[in-house]
Amino acid sequence: MRARTFAGALAVTLAAGAVFLGRAQPPAPDDPRFTGKSTALESKDLGVSRRRFEAGARSAWHTHDRGQLLFVEEGRARLQKRGESMRELGQGESDYTRPNVAHWHGATPHEHLVQIAVGFGGETRWMEKVTDAEYQGSH
Repeated sequence: MRARTFAGALAVTLAAGAVFLGRAQPPAPDDPRFTGKSTALESKDLGVSRRRFEAGARSAWHTHDRGQLLFVEEGRARLQKRGESMRELGQGESDYTRPNVAHWHGATPHEHLVQIAVGFGGETRWMEKVTDAEYQGSH
């Protein structure tokens, strides 16, 4: 649970960095926000999106060249990586999908989902739609 909370906080931090920093900035010599050396990194390859899925809505199978981090902001998510069991995540939980791993994600049958997705660059490759059997976890 702590790892998921940390990953969710990381998603929000990355999103803020992608929006506010845009490019690396040198640390101020006496920056009161940090102890020790901390440098903002380039975020030009990060893509951040926020999407709402109505109950029962879901993506098609797809991959990301450099992986994806999902964070459940509101509601409940279903997701599955090819070859693995379907899983559900609740508010505040997150999931990381490694590069080029086919997966899908969306809302549960009876609850909407608001997700924050952080992509790390490259392309998204879309594949076939998720079947009802896959969505129900009975692939």
